[in-house]
Amino acid sequence: MEIHLKGRDYDVKVELDGEQTVRQALLEAGIHPSTVIVSYDGTILPHATVLSQSIQLLVITISSGG
Repeated sequence: MEIHLKGRDYDVKVELDGEQTVRQALLEAGIHPSTVIVSYDGTILPHATVLSQSIQLLVITISSGG
């Protein structure tokens, strides 16, 4: 299945075999999970969410500083 991770800082497609989690898709795309929030259709998805079909996800980069 193809997972498209798209956002201001990312536009990456990864091909995954079988069911995988959002976290696994992020790692496969080279995106560190602790630096982003992932959503689909306006709903934030926990990184443990299992993906079972091709999908496009919005990736929002979290920034912090002091």
